[in-house]
Amino acid sequence: MSEWLTSLEGTPAGHQAALVLALMAALLHALFGALQKGRHDPWLSRAVIDACYGLIAAPFALFVVPWPEPHMWPIFAGVFVIHAGYKLAQAMTYSRGAYTVVYPVVRGTGPLFAVIGAGFLFDEHFNAGQWVGVGVLVAGIYGLALYNLRTITLNRETMIPALGFAVLTGGFVALYTTYDAYGIRATADPFTFLAWFFFIDGWFMPLLTLRRWRNVPSSEFVPLLKRGVIGAFVAYFSFGAIMMATRLDNVGQAAVLRETSTVFAALIGWLVLGEKVGPRRTALMALIAVGAVIVEVAG
Repeated sequence: MSEWLTSLEGTPAGHQAALVLALMAALLHALFGALQKGRHDPWLSRAVIDACYGLIAAPFALFVVPWPEPHMWPIFAGVFVIHAGYKLAQAMTYSRGAYTVVYPVVRGTGPLFAVIGAGFLFDEHFNAGQWVGVGVLVAGIYGLALYNLRTITLNRETMIPALGFAVLTGGFVALYTTYDAYGIRATADPFTFLAWFFFIDGWFMPLLTLRRWRNVPSSEFVPLLKRGVIGAFVAYFSFGAIMMATRLDNVGQAAVLRETSTVFAALIGWLVLGEKVGPRRTALMALIAVGAVIVEVAG
């Protein structure tokens, strides 16, 4: 499997596979965000998800995939630090703002910085048509956030700090997207990076939130555990898909396509979380999709 995947790198088949993986990651990432933002404390939701995917990944990392090469350990240390910062910023964002307001800000900030970062790190450069697509996509995402900010009354008193944390979270999204792409390209077997990523990444939030568990009613343990197991598998396919896409093809392009997750997030907010979606928000979601299509076609 690993040899077949690595054989696709830089090929037309690899490009198509990366496209499918990035769009799959978009849908699943929106679902992942909704799982964290649901009825439970976002800190505890993220902690139980991380604990589940760390435990599930452990036997694969330790006994199934090849062990990381020596040069990978400093890379994994960087991965741990960056994702810890991302999770802290994300939890502080979700605990302060309405999901359909803050999520688009996070996702709108991420691709712009990721494209710039990929240019410096991987010498990837968008052409003029692709930058137009990025502009259209980001305009749609921020337009959606501004419209939601104007119309949603939930958590209004904490919305300004929530938006600040959302921009910070978006910066971390760009940072981990480019750094993880560097990491998964630095090892011979991509599944080694994925297994060890989830194993190492799974312990920060559970340890950080130990005191919070004292205030959780016993009746909530089982629902939280179910959320954790579901979230773990969503994370495997969401984060795993985008990491694999960045190994197979252009990092910036995969990062932009993933941000169609904002469309899926708005639909989840409407269908699952009970947040309204009207014609204006529908038009802005269509604008996001158009921007992603422009980036793909122009590339």
